[in-house]
Amino acid sequence: MTRVREYESLLERSRRFCETASMQVERGFYDLAVFSLEQGLQLFLKAYLLKLGADYPRTHSVRKLLELIYKISGNEAISDLLRKFSVELGALEDAYITSRYVSRSYSLEEVERLKRVVEEVMAVVRGVVR
Repeated sequence: MTRVREYESLLERSRRFCETASMQVERGFYDLAVFSLEQGLQLFLKAYLLKLGADYPRTHSVRKLLELIYKISGNEAISDLLRKFSVELGALEDAYITSRYVSRSYSLEEVERLKRVVEEVMAVVRGVVR
């Protein structure tokens, strides 16, 4: 698969995970919605690393992926995201792990907050990586 096709494929899968999260919220499946948001963000960040000309590492850490985007781009807006949303990004990473091994429940408010964070991170990264 070419880099362009892989980039497009990752973005499409990211979009689908985010759309799935909205459907899961409607059904009250908040734990699955948070997992889907994490997956959507993770795939999005990997796509944008490809767009920057980098190979993405084999990690599930959205913070590490963002740190790599910052290292490559040098854009302080990315560094600001890492500081501003350190707790929320950590919660998304925890959702990835807990979805497989530990039962964790989330409130609607938590899901909505994490969704806003994911949307803001995506918007900033889109603006930085053109």
